[in-house]
Amino acid sequence: MATTAPLSKLSGIARMLVQEKLITEDEANNIQNQANIQKVAFITQIIANKKLSAEKIAETSSRAFGFPHLNLDAFNVDYLPTKSIDAKLMQSQRVLALQNRNNVLFVAISDPTNLHALDSVQFQMGMTLSPVIVEDDKLGKWIDKLIESKDTSMSNLDIGDDFELDTGPEQEQEVELTLEVDDAPVVKFLQKMLLDAINMGASDLHFEPYEKFYRIRYRVDGVLREIAQPPLAIKDKLASRIKVISNLDISEKRIPQDGRMKLTLSKTRTIDFRVSTLPLIHGEKIVMRILDPTSATLGIEALGYEPEQKESLLYAVGRPYGLVLVTGPTGSGKTVSLYTCLNILNNPGVNISTAEDPAEIPLAGINQVNVNDKQGLTFAAALKSFLRQDPDIIMIGEIRDLETADMAIKAASTGHMVLSTLHTNDAPSTLTRLMNMGVAPFNIASAVSLITAQRLARRLCKNCKVPLNIPKEALLRVGFKEEELDGSWQLYGHKEGGCEMCNGGYKGRVGIYQVMPISDAISRIIMSNGNAHDIADQAKKEGVKDLRESGLLKVKQGLTSIEEVEAVTNE
Repeated sequence: MATTAPLSKLSGIARMLVQEKLITEDEANNIQNQANIQKVAFITQIIANKKLSAEKIAETSSRAFGFPHLNLDAFNVDYLPTKSIDAKLMQSQRVLALQNRNNVLFVAISDPTNLHALDSVQFQMGMTLSPVIVEDDKLGKWIDKLIESKDTSMSNLDIGDDFELDTGPEQEQEVELTLEVDDAPVVKFLQKMLLDAINMGASDLHFEPYEKFYRIRYRVDGVLREIAQPPLAIKDKLASRIKVISNLDISEKRIPQDGRMKLTLSKTRTIDFRVSTLPLIHGEKIVMRILDPTSATLGIEALGYEPEQKESLLYAVGRPYGLVLVTGPTGSGKTVSLYTCLNILNNPGVNISTAEDPAEIPLAGINQVNVNDKQGLTFAAALKSFLRQDPDIIMIGEIRDLETADMAIKAASTGHMVLSTLHTNDAPSTLTRLMNMGVAPFNIASAVSLITAQRLARRLCKNCKVPLNIPKEALLRVGFKEEELDGSWQLYGHKEGGCEMCNGGYKGRVGIYQVMPISDAISRIIMSNGNAHDIADQAKKEGVKDLRESGLLKVKQGLTSIEEVEAVTNE
């Protein structure tokens, strides 16, 4: 005759189900024995036996223990905290971190009586826990999916399948030899760094050797953040690994080198990396620029132009001829703006050629040339060749000298649409910069059709931005006009330290633009050798917003903060 275990010997969730009269003591005892044999939790076994549904158990547990009930199907995976629970602990204790708010970690559990799991997580994370009841089967699927993705990111990216190497015949033997001696931990560590950078939306990775430590930093939303300090001994192996997959000379450590590598994430998504090495006194610093082709196909609506600015830009690039210039400091998004315009213009009826240093993002249907100053293929030389190739639209990566400027002006004046960039502070000073280069004022006035200056400001995190009240006097000092402070809009900032979903209160960036069409009045100022102030005054009369005014408009729209606008438009 079978003996029935006393109720006190059953697991906490089993006792609760018996007390709620959903199962009998005998049933609970039998299922408990099966769970012990199978080495699984009671709740998993009872669902496997189809005695009770996961949904019924979750609803009952929520009511009995007073914890909220959440349907994981309705939860957004983007809300998962970046600092997750250890994979082994997550799998063995069946607990999942959902969200971090004010140092309180919301965790999903299916068995609220498993106090050991909660204690283990609290010890590991060092945070106060707030349990949420979820269905056990859905919890298991989420945990398996997260662990699978972690395993994939760490070990399933074989070099042969996911890193497409373009190794020349003279380097084949060297690459093969290096791969034989590479340490697997170094390979996995590099793969993890690359994938983490992509997932965080970083634009650059910095691998930096110093005398007593080695650090890795990501540039996220324009700000460098230290991510890791691996052992100093790893620096040479990591540098060699990066140089091998970037088709660089691993034996040369005395001079800078430039290369590229490719990471295939899936059949439909490939990420390119532009690699630059620089010899320092304690080793080689390596900077990798992430070149995501999807950034060139975002569309002009996603860049942040105001409606009238977008209309002016589209009109200028849609003309059959003329010179359109994009200006701003390094890292201000000029390349993405140019590529966006090229995508708009790219159709089978036009011939588009670009000269870049180097071509950052491959664009199908566009003839892209990498300039090579050492071999004599300069921007000016490439431009001369383009003019013999029956072009309609020409893009020059940068106007650096008088020869290139003259060629661009001539091309724009002879029936070609020319797009290029310059490094100037704002749109009016671009015209005086061309004159200082030696370009004749009448050529500038006749060829240049539009100039857009731009900056990138960090976008406030939607999850943690908070309304602010700032004195009127302070707003006037920043640049707001008296009539704008009518109470029709709300000023926003961010919580101190931000939240789990963002980087210090910001997530992503938004463009701030000064779009200045060259009007007849501005042309006359140029012809009379007017300076940047004269041009700026006339542009203002014509309704052109300067960078500060455009930035404050983004503040009024709740997209960014006053501090961020002041930082990027401080003139």
